[in-house]
Amino acid sequence: MAERSVNPDQPLIRLADVHKSFAAFEVLRGISFDVPKGDVVCVIGPSGSGKSTLLRCINALVPIDRGSIQVDGQEVNHPGLDKLALRRKVGMVFQQYNLFPHRTALENVIEGPIHVKREPRRDAIARGHDLLAKVGLADKADAFPAQLSGGQQQRVAIARALAMQPSAILFDEPTSALDPELVGDVLSVMRKLAEDGMTMLVVTHEMGFAREVADRVLFIDGGVVVEQGTPTSLLSQPRHPRTQDFLRRVLHPL
Repeated sequence: MAERSVNPDQPLIRLADVHKSFAAFEVLRGISFDVPKGDVVCVIGPSGSGKSTLLRCINALVPIDRGSIQVDGQEVNHPGLDKLALRRKVGMVFQQYNLFPHRTALENVIEGPIHVKREPRRDAIARGHDLLAKVGLADKADAFPAQLSGGQQQRVAIARALAMQPSAILFDEPTSALDPELVGDVLSVMRKLAEDGMTMLVVTHEMGFAREVADRVLFIDGGVVVEQGTPTSLLSQPRHPRTQDFLRRVLHPL
């Protein structure tokens, strides 16, 4: 791992001039922003604007071409990066849940603590039950993913991320694959995490959630941060024409 900064005022996540291309297509074109500890930052923008790639770069699932990403003072692009240590610190919740289909909800939750963190099985199981209760699934510990609704699977995925006791969680459009009636249960869990002080970076199309929960909202388009601000200022009084056009389409579709 790169040497960790000891500056207590440093944001938990810091991006500076981050660039990423796939072949000739430049997906991220100089992204810079901070996520302070305990804050909720929501990222909005059209499909293909680089939002999911951004999260994957922060979690070292995709390498950046240039620039800097720091998590708690550690450089994610450092050649000596311990990726497992990074992912213990920064959890991730994907669109498609990514649960192990042949393992129960509880087994999915305790997999990381037992096999990555080497926690005693008894301790991992006890905390796993607590986390399933936290996301409203205390009675689903022995259910397999195929026996759960999409919203229940996503809540198991959130419990799984929490089981690693991360400093922050990245959410990649966690409700986009859900039927509308299931979205509320997942968002309520995320609201509770925000109330508990969890640092969260959320790529979302749920403008109501962003308005209610976020400390800051970023609008990304074409691989750049076009505009950022408080939910009230950005969602209600956007300054940039691209932001205005996007929100008009999202909030007032034909």
